[in-house]
Amino acid sequence: MVKEPQAGRVKTRLGRDIGMTNAAWWFRHQTKRLIREVGTDPRWQLRLSVSPAPQALHSRAWPVGIPRDSQIRGDLGARMRHVFETTPWGPVVLIGGDIPGVTPAIIHDAFQKLNDHDCVLGPAEDGGFWLVGMRRIGPLPTDLFKGVRWSCVDTLKDTLGTLGNASVAFTATLRDVDTAADLP
Repeated sequence: MVKEPQAGRVKTRLGRDIGMTNAAWWFRHQTKRLIREVGTDPRWQLRLSVSPAPQALHSRAWPVGIPRDSQIRGDLGARMRHVFETTPWGPVVLIGGDIPGVTPAIIHDAFQKLNDHDCVLGPAEDGGFWLVGMRRIGPLPTDLFKGVRWSCVDTLKDTLGTLGNASVAFTATLRDVDTAADLP
């Protein structure tokens, strides 16, 4: 899931620390690196869920040839739920573009965990999560992502509370970049 890397529209908390143009530049290059490292792995198909629609569908910020879908309006939970609802049955793993530590091995681990679990989460050091995956062999939990407090220390805990009886596994804990303090 990526946003068009425009100054003032992406990584705004980071932008308050280093400037909006620098934050957009960082996100653009981080996303390109991430796509280069995990997007070419033959074990999965990369799709970009892009915002804002419709202009991001035709953005030159990302490599050509990667399928793109528009994100819907709404909070992060509504947008992620929409991706899961509109994706064909089978395992789906969602990540954001602002996690420098993502590797193909970690993504593969997440998909492997979906063989035995309904959901996989990649905890973030700040109390949120950087990855969410669903096995997608039946209906999604009814309350999936409803009432989650986003971008805070309770995000992962709140999300776990929306999963109902789904079996959950965890993959690597990583750091996402929200502020200048997260950059090192």
